[in-house]
Amino acid sequence: MSANFIKHGGIIDFAAPRAVNSGDGALLATGLFGVALGKFNNGAAGEFALRGVYDLTKKATDAPAAGAVVYWDDTNHYVTVTSTSNTKIGFVERAAANGDATCRVVLNGTV
Repeated sequence: MSANFIKHGGIIDFAAPRAVNSGDGALLATGLFGVALGKFNNGAAGEFALRGVYDLTKKATDAPAAGAVVYWDDTNHYVTVTSTSNTKIGFVERAAANGDATCRVVLNGTV
């Protein structure tokens, strides 16, 4: 192990961009999406997962197929299949139907 190793990068400490609850998605910085691992106030430091598989709130009328690329709508705080003005966050692990509240997302963990 390198003497300057801190930790694996799948979970980072970052200032919450808004008040979040555990499991909420959040756009942390331009192109950087994470899932809150606790409840954090706006601006408070907290742990966010950049990788992993999570059930996240989705746009109710979207029906993404398994493997569909999904994006984060930071205005409405949900996953969508609409790329315009949104941030790519990963892909859908299993299909979700129109009307489903969530979809299972594999986070891409990249900026």
